[in-house]
Amino acid sequence: MNSKIAVGSSAPLGATVGPGGVNFCVYSKSASSLELLLFDSEDDIKPVRAIALDAQKNRTYHYWHVLVPDLKPGQLYGYRAFGKFKPAQGLRFDSGKVLLDPYALAVSIPKAYSRAAENTPAMKSIVVDPSTYDWEGDHPLQRPFVETVIYEVHVRGFTRHPSSRVAPAKAGTYAGLIEKIPYLVDLGITAIELMPIFQFDAGDAPSGHVNYWGYSPVSFFAVHRAYSSRQSPIGPMNEFRDMVKALHRAGIEVILDVVFNHTAEGDGHGPTFCFRGLANEDYYLLQTDRANYANYSGTGNTLKANHPIVRRMILDSLRYWVTHMHVDGFRFDLASVLARDETGAPVPHPPAILDIESDPLLAGTKMIAEAWDAGGLYQVGSFVGDAWQEWNGKFRDDVRRFIKSDNGTVSRVAARLLGSPDIYAHEDSGPEQSINFVTCHDGFTLNDLVSYDQKHNQDNGENNRDGMDDNLSWNCGFEGPASDPAVESLRLRQIKNCVALTLLAVGTPMLLMGDEVRRTQHGNNNPYCQDNETSWFDWSLCDRNAGLYRFVKMMIAFRLRRDVAIESAGLGKLTLNQFLAQARLTWHGLALKSPDWSDNSHSIALTVASLLGTFTVHAMLNAYWEPLTFELPPTDNRWRRWVDTSLSHPEDIYGWEQAPIVSQPRYTVGPRSLAFLVDTA
Repeated sequence: MNSKIAVGSSAPLGATVGPGGVNFCVYSKSASSLELLLFDSEDDIKPVRAIALDAQKNRTYHYWHVLVPDLKPGQLYGYRAFGKFKPAQGLRFDSGKVLLDPYALAVSIPKAYSRAAENTPAMKSIVVDPSTYDWEGDHPLQRPFVETVIYEVHVRGFTRHPSSRVAPAKAGTYAGLIEKIPYLVDLGITAIELMPIFQFDAGDAPSGHVNYWGYSPVSFFAVHRAYSSRQSPIGPMNEFRDMVKALHRAGIEVILDVVFNHTAEGDGHGPTFCFRGLANEDYYLLQTDRANYANYSGTGNTLKANHPIVRRMILDSLRYWVTHMHVDGFRFDLASVLARDETGAPVPHPPAILDIESDPLLAGTKMIAEAWDAGGLYQVGSFVGDAWQEWNGKFRDDVRRFIKSDNGTVSRVAARLLGSPDIYAHEDSGPEQSINFVTCHDGFTLNDLVSYDQKHNQDNGENNRDGMDDNLSWNCGFEGPASDPAVESLRLRQIKNCVALTLLAVGTPMLLMGDEVRRTQHGNNNPYCQDNETSWFDWSLCDRNAGLYRFVKMMIAFRLRRDVAIESAGLGKLTLNQFLAQARLTWHGLALKSPDWSDNSHSIALTVASLLGTFTVHAMLNAYWEPLTFELPPTDNRWRRWVDTSLSHPEDIYGWEQAPIVSQPRYTVGPRSLAFLVDTA
């Protein structure tokens, strides 16, 4: 190796491959000195070379930089930062640690790495050149939200189960997901929302477990290496891009669940991987004593999102994933953390959020906020910015309450069906502002929501203390798997009720992986550390629950038929208020135009004509425990029974043209069931 090195440049950050070698640049405001460490093997504890950076020559402002000739992509590297260890001043330098590059595009995890043990090989950054991939004309799809049905997926869990029939070497990988694209196309979803695929620390879990979900990031630029069947330096990056390209060819967008609220370094007792060892006081929100971390994420630390350096890193990360990885959107975990200033207080105009939504390179990229955090800041309906959709936790809760026959829920579920105007009508946002969901990774699956009254998280090793205690669930009369046909029939009915309400409601629907075939987690509502069949998609359920799959598929098809028609007519640009003002809808009860909004009511009916005038739907919702008979509105043509969740497959749902004619002036809806009639004038 040529020993002559150059001063290098302060931009760009990270390791940049150029004709003269590799330029390294990293931010560290308070370090007294810095070393660039080069390694030959990921399992090495000691570097093969340590390059000292001169504070006079290799530092510009707070940026340390050096140009090393003759290095090539694949080079393993890290940093050693020297400085004060004075937690009371916010400083936690530890020159004994090998530090990752915050801007590294790839990370290597040694086989002997251990989060808990000292003196094991450290994670290392990898030099890669992202410009060598052939995208073959691919680009983000920018599908309108009005045409979007989201499917939340865990990359590993989707194909790891032996029943997936994916080749063993590809099971649980990006390549394995590619093999299941025909399934996604057949189901009809238009976007997959991937649970975290940024490189995370799988060791951040209770003893004897692994971090399966991935909400423990060590990098905001590198793809998670364990999800790749290729382990060359650039293999995971290119396998991920192959997946994105294949999904785009199938018309499916890729949305990433991103965690910009905390890192895997945890609290003051956690390990030092990167940020803490380079600029602890700049990357993290600290308590007033400076020695302890503010914890608005519930994980031990909170990123200082509105510090200029962190803000830039977040924006650079998003730009990278859009430009170099072609992703279509982002779902921001605990997004309200981004609304907190450097003291932790929420501010009305957070720079981090406004930077993201005003960036021209990100224009057209889907931005979805989980508009709350673990510190009690709840911003559903008040999240800052115009370009953001929001996970609507109130939709989830009100639908759950309604289908299990709670009092006082009819008016609430009615509002959720109309796009939650009580939450969003004050904004100039479109009808799709609300991301409507009943289940997601966090909590019960849809099968478990109707099968368990209580969480059963004993396998997590925390004595069942973890996870939510109030799930708004109902086991339909028996806890866990049931052999009673009546219980099973009721559960299936309740599942179909949830699916139908999610896909019929104004807003953007989201379904959880496997809910369409009754995937179960056996009552575990927080399986973040269960990398096993508790969490994996059991593909044998597709045959066992083919009737439910058909129901979900046909409901999605209607959803897209309705919304594509809206978009093609130019109505997709309406705000929610304009949309509702033009809607031709009438509320009913058991008698026409006599809705019962009282607390003791458990039923409601709605007649709504499409904005294009091509069809009319009459919806009857019965959450009562006995059958109810509804009076039907007159029609110029004839009503057809499109959906009735009380009926068994295949009579529970029909194509409109094949749906049976309803000739009587009244229709009886079974207990805890929904029925939808259609008139295709």
